[in-house]
Amino acid sequence: MNNATPKVSVVKMYSAREEIYPRETKGRYASLRWLCVWLTQLVFYGLPWLVWNGRQAVLFDLGTRKFYIFGIVLWPQDFIYLAVLLIICAYSLFLFTAVAGRVWCGFACPQTVYTELFLWIERKIEGARSAQIRLARQPWTLEKIARKTAKHFSWGLLSLWTGFTFVAYFTPANTLLHAVVNAALGPWELFWVLFYSFATYGNAGWMREQVCKYMCPYARFQSAMFDKDTLIITYDQKRGEPRSAYPQKDIKAGKEVGACIDCSMCVQVCPTGIDIRKGLQYECIGCAACIDACNSVMTKIDEPLGLIRYSTEHAINNHLTLKEMQQRVMRPRVLIYSGLLVVIIVVFFSTLFMRVPLKLDVIRDRGSLGREVEDGMIENVYRLQIMNTAETAHRFKLSVSGIASITLATPDEVQLDGTASRAVPVRVRVAYGEGKAGSNKIFFELKAVDDSNLHVKERAVFFVPR
Repeated sequence: MNNATPKVSVVKMYSAREEIYPRETKGRYASLRWLCVWLTQLVFYGLPWLVWNGRQAVLFDLGTRKFYIFGIVLWPQDFIYLAVLLIICAYSLFLFTAVAGRVWCGFACPQTVYTELFLWIERKIEGARSAQIRLARQPWTLEKIARKTAKHFSWGLLSLWTGFTFVAYFTPANTLLHAVVNAALGPWELFWVLFYSFATYGNAGWMREQVCKYMCPYARFQSAMFDKDTLIITYDQKRGEPRSAYPQKDIKAGKEVGACIDCSMCVQVCPTGIDIRKGLQYECIGCAACIDACNSVMTKIDEPLGLIRYSTEHAINNHLTLKEMQQRVMRPRVLIYSGLLVVIIVVFFSTLFMRVPLKLDVIRDRGSLGREVEDGMIENVYRLQIMNTAETAHRFKLSVSGIASITLATPDEVQLDGTASRAVPVRVRVAYGEGKAGSNKIFFELKAVDDSNLHVKERAVFFVPR
């Protein structure tokens, strides 16, 4: 009988995270990435301070339920424009992904942009990649504490300014700044400033590649939008293998070697820590840092560029030229995405710029279907909700039509300030015998006295007692 203790093996379901210290790289794609950082952040940080018609150019004023976008003022009734705008963004993402892979992730995604900014701060304070690794392995000294404190303090300042800017799109920036200076922030403003600051600090400073690998859903379904003609970052295995750290020595020894010298520079610069030489992986965000790094090495060893490059599966397998690759761009899925996107954009902007900045809602008084008043006339009561969505004041003239002898028994002129709304009670009368018993279709028309192009017509129902 065997009484030996059975051997127990432990299987870890989750591996511990290995800290990634991306090496700084220079090159065409690094410059393009920083250009995207500058452009996106100039827009994000600058728009709240841009003045348009005496007010903030872009402001989503939830308190007054008005959304200002330069010369356009949108109301909750214009929610359809936001829905269409989201559809345009979705189709644009589908189109860009089908053509150029995860180009959005690598160059313009907020996670990528803020990670670049935080990495830049980290390098300025802690040094290059090797210095950061040495610092992390050192015991806690005054120098290490000072560097770490300075780094996190800088991250915190950038995060707080980012949170402040985010809230400034909903509360006027000048008002918000005055409240901060006087320590008079409201509870909701304070909550969202701190919440967005914490999200920026945590995502870009601590989680970094974990957001792209585990939290972002885009990495999971991107393969559904890829095909064999989608531009992806590829390693030319036929040219690069077999690898050799000492190619000249191996060549003299009669060994066959590839162009890759196994320097691991492509791995060291990768923000997600993958080895692109193992093929396309879902962690790859398409930032092209490995292309810049590999090209710099190829230049030093006097080898042609492009061992790692943007290419397609068809191009790699069939040795297609750049011209042949370009000819395969306009394929069915790209044409469908492009056609839908063009149609939606044309309809969206034509509708947006041709819309009349005046809205009229007619609400009938249901407590009184129809009543007989003096002179035997039949009267119905309505409440007109008038919204002047333009930023200039107007005087409007109201009229009603649809039944012979129909008239207004209330004043027919209304004065409205810019971006203002007003509820106007209206009494409408019809001579006895006019109109059929029951419901009759009528129309209210509102015209600006000082602008003949500013008018709107709304349908309503006039009830004649049986």
